[in-house]
Amino acid sequence: MKLSVWTYEGPPHVGAMRIATGMKGLHYVLHAPQGDTYADLLFTMIERRNHRPPVTYTTFQARDLGADTAGLFRTACEEAVARFRPEAIIVGASCTAELIQDDPGGMAETMDLGIPVVPLELPSYQRKENYGCDETFYRLCRALAQPQDRTARITCNILGGTALGFRHRDDIAEITSLLADMGIEVNVAAPLDATPADIARLPAAHFNVLLYPETAEAAARWLQKEHGQPYTRTIPIGVGATRDFVREVQQIAGTDILPDESHLRLPWWTASVDSTYLTGKRVFLFGDATHVMAMARVARDEMGFEVAGMGCYNREFARPLRKLAKEYGVEALITDDYLDVEAEIERLAPEMILGTQMERHIGKRLGIPCAVISAPVHVQDFPARYSPVMGFEGANVLFDTLVHPLVMGLEEHLLAMFREDFEFHDDAGPSHHGGGHAATSPVRAEERVPESTVGVVWLPAAEKELKKIPFFVRGKARRNTETFAAERGQTEIGVDTLYEAKAHYAR
Repeated sequence: MKLSVWTYEGPPHVGAMRIATGMKGLHYVLHAPQGDTYADLLFTMIERRNHRPPVTYTTFQARDLGADTAGLFRTACEEAVARFRPEAIIVGASCTAELIQDDPGGMAETMDLGIPVVPLELPSYQRKENYGCDETFYRLCRALAQPQDRTARITCNILGGTALGFRHRDDIAEITSLLADMGIEVNVAAPLDATPADIARLPAAHFNVLLYPETAEAAARWLQKEHGQPYTRTIPIGVGATRDFVREVQQIAGTDILPDESHLRLPWWTASVDSTYLTGKRVFLFGDATHVMAMARVARDEMGFEVAGMGCYNREFARPLRKLAKEYGVEALITDDYLDVEAEIERLAPEMILGTQMERHIGKRLGIPCAVISAPVHVQDFPARYSPVMGFEGANVLFDTLVHPLVMGLEEHLLAMFREDFEFHDDAGPSHHGGGHAATSPVRAEERVPESTVGVVWLPAAEKELKKIPFFVRGKARRNTETFAAERGQTEIGVDTLYEAKAHYAR
C-alpha cells in the first residue's frame, strides 16, 4: 500500500461519510479502530458545518483484537439507534477494520433494530472516495426507493450533491432556480439535505438531473432501469453547457420555456477589448473528470485560452477524459500521484493552472497562478457567500475565477515595470501603510534558480531585461534561459543570451 503526504481521494468509507453527513435522518455506524475517527475534522473544520457528522465508531483498540470485536459493533449499532433515533442506518468497515473480516453488514442485518439497515461493502484497497459516495447512494436508492405514481406536474430530482462537495450546496440552489424559471419543480434533491423518506419519493419525479456523475451515476442508471426515469447527461458548467443543458431538459420535459439570461456578464467580457489581453494564454487542467471536462470547454471556447494539457485522478472516468483530450490535441494525464502532476506542469510551463487544492500548492511553488475548479479543496473553497459554478450565475463566478489570477499577474507586471519610480521602488513600502520602508522581499518562487542550473549567474543588465517580461510568463522565461545557457556550458547570462534563448524556444 502506498503512503503519501497528499492524496486526491480518501478511502471509500470517507465517501460513505459524505453521503451520511449530507443527509438528514441517516446515521453511519462504522466499524473502525482508534485512529480512523477523523470525520469531525473533515466536516466541521474544512466545510465549516455547524453540527457534527452522524457517524458512530466502534473504536476498537489493539487489546480488543483478542476478544470479541463483533460484539463491540453490535453494541455500537444499538446505542446509535437509541441515542440518535435515525430513520435508517448504513453500516460498514473502515480500511483497517476490513482486515479483521467481522462482516458488519451481515451482523447488522441479523439485529432487530426496527429501522432500515443498509449494509455497505466498500473494497478499501481497490476503490476510493468517489466510488464510496456513488456506491453508498446507489445502495440507499435500491433499499429505500418505492414504486409510485408520477407527480401531477412535471418534476425532476437533482442527484449527486454531497457533503464536502465542491460548491454543491450553491450549485443545487442555482439549478433549482433555473429549473423553476422553466416551470419545472424539484421533487427531491439528494443525497444533500435529503432524508431517507425523501429517497423513498425519488420515483415520483418524471426525470432526474445528474449534476455529479462521480457521486450519483450508478443511482441515476438504476432509477432509469427500474423506474423508467431518464436522466440528463449535460453538466451545466459555463454558458454554452448551461444552454445545452436547458435544451436537453426541454426535450425530456416537453417544454419550450427558457430561463432568464439577463444577469450574465461573460458575453460583455468576450465582446470587450480587455478580453484580448488574455487570449491564447496556455492553461493546464487537473481534478475530477467531470469538472475538468466541463472547464476545458469554458477555458477554450468562452475565455479564449489554449488548453495545454488536462488530466484527472479518478480512473473510473479515464476513458471519456482521454477521448476529450484527443479532441483538444493533448494527451490526458490519468494519475492519483500529485508528483506526476507537478512534473507535467513543470514540463508544459502553462501560464495558468485550473486544478484542486494540490495544484494550488504546486502553483505557489512554481510561481504559476492557479484557480481551484474541483475537489479536493480546503476551507477557502467553502465560501460563506453564494458562489455556485453551475448555471448562469455560476458562469459569472467562473468568469471571476479564471480572469482574476491573470489580471492580478498583469497588475504585478505593471508594478514591476515602474519599480524604479520613487513611489513604487522596492524600498518604498506599501503606500497604504504610510510609506514605511518595506522589509527585504523574499525571492518569488518563479525566480528561484532550479537545481539543474546552479552556477549560472545572471548579469545585472539581463536581470533588468527579464523584469520587463510579464509576471505570469517570467518564470518560464527564466527557466528556459537558464536551461539554454547550461546546455551550452555558459556560466553567465547576458542580454544576448536571454534573446538567443527566446529565439531558440520560439522555433
